[in-house]
Amino acid sequence: MTGRIKVVIVDDDPLVRAALTMMLDGASGIAVVATAADGAEVPGVLDAHAPDVVLMDLRMPRVDGITATRRVRARHSPPEVIALTTFDTDEHVLRALRAGASGFLLKDTPPERIVDAILKVAAGEPILSPRITRRLMARVVADDAARERAREALATLSPREREVVQAVARGLSNADIAADLGMGVATVKAHLTHVFTKLGVDNRTQIALFAHDAGLPRE
Repeated sequence: MTGRIKVVIVDDDPLVRAALTMMLDGASGIAVVATAADGAEVPGVLDAHAPDVVLMDLRMPRVDGITATRRVRARHSPPEVIALTTFDTDEHVLRALRAGASGFLLKDTPPERIVDAILKVAAGEPILSPRITRRLMARVVADDAARERAREALATLSPREREVVQAVARGLSNADIAADLGMGVATVKAHLTHVFTKLGVDNRTQIALFAHDAGLPRE
């Protein structure tokens, strides 16, 4: 198992669990170490297997995927979470991203793209395309309290850090941000580390959501 990305699949549909397990176990560098039928089973599975990535169904009968995602991401050194959904217009997707998911996949996503998403998320990269990110954020207008919290948090950033946040909200990669702002990739990573700490977030999608809530221009 050394060097392989350990994956847990959480879905209340046994056919989905079986299909994903069969597909992923045949992919190079990935191993499905466990499955769960409900979010209530997730803590025990994580304790037993310490996965790198969790594929999390959003709709489950006892503990839903959003609640389970929030609990997963609150753990010490948590695995990354990819939300699974049937429709990309599902309003719960945005809530899953706020709960800490690194992105989402449709259940009918082609196998090679699911594999690619797992590899990217395990490496710390977001898997939401800029187009999907913009569309999701455009569907939700932050309430007054959320807007004020976001603006107060962004006010703690330096001008350069705010520029990095704007670039992240535009869906740019670290390399693209470096080229756009005229700095090295290592400097971009250092700024992002400071941003994560100051905003109290742990992935790029949540940074983009902060920018959206605060009304920070993306250009």
